[in-house]
This record gives sequence, structure tokens and C-alpha cells, in this order.
Amino acid sequence: MSPRCKKPRRCSCPFHGNAEQIFRPTGIPLHGLELTKLNHDEMEAMYLCDAEGLTQEEAGTRMGVSRGTVQRLLAAARNKVANALVHGTAIVIKTNGSKTGSD
Repeated sequence: MSPRCKKPRRCSCPFHGNAEQIFRPTGIPLHGLELTKLNHDEMEAMYLCDAEGLTQEEAGTRMGVSRGTVQRLLAAARNKVANALVHGTAIVIKTNGSKTGSD
């Protein structure tokens, strides 16, 4: 059985386009760091709820997905960002059209 197709999501956060954004600890070369991949839709959910102050339901309406999906995306994004900050890994924000080395 083939995997279910992803529902298209509307994104409005500043991290759109076809280039990846990479944030890393200073003083450590990127090639020496483990990468934490943050998907664009996870970044969008975190941006809408945390930066713009929308409720999960409002963010879901803006993204064109359910509140439950926003809750799942938000939990995943916050977990990845917190772990990256604590463990000193680089955060790679994957945009809709971007690919990383292992993809």
C-alpha cells in the first residue's frame, strides 16, 4: 500500500523559497556538527503559534490543516529546537523544494 499523499499547506513564515536555512552554534564548523532537520511545515506552525501568537485552531485555518495537525507539528518543532539548543546541533530548516545530503 502506498503512503498517503500530504495535504498541501499554506505557508506564510519568512522561511519560504527553495534555499535551506541553517542555524548553528558559533565557533564550530558545520561539517563537524550533527544536523537537526526542521521541516518547513513544522517551522510554519511554530512561527504562527509562537511568533504571531495565534491559537492552534487559528494557525490550522491559516495553514489549511486541522488543529490536531498543528498540535503535532508544533510539538515536533519545539522538541527538535530544544534538543538542538541543549545538544549543540545545527538546525536545518528544510523548505518545500529543498533537499539535504541524505534525502
